[in-house]
Amino acid sequence: MSCQHFTKDNFEEKVIKNSLPVMVDFWATWCGPCRMAGAVIDKLAQQYKDKLAVGKVNVDEEQELAQKYGVMSIPTVIFFKAGKELERIVGFPGKDGYEGVIKKLIK
Repeated sequence: MSCQHFTKDNFEEKVIKNSLPVMVDFWATWCGPCRMAGAVIDKLAQQYKDKLAVGKVNVDEEQELAQKYGVMSIPTVIFFKAGKELERIVGFPGKDGYEGVIKKLIK
């Protein structure tokens, strides 16, 4: 499985300190657009598994993380590189929207 489950307990290690760029999907089980985005994100995780770390944060279970990163609506995907937020996409832009950012990050 390429998509990881990020929590407040492992976020520092798996996202902030990761040597790869990281794509973090903030989502919830009750969110329809999140489920659509999730299927695409799972495929992207497989496609870029050696160049990009991909994980999900369930905002219902990890409200503290969602607040810390100012996630006001979902789906929100935040891209990190070298521990810093580089890009944020709110809503579901489709595979092409995510891939455009990924290609910039992994150059």
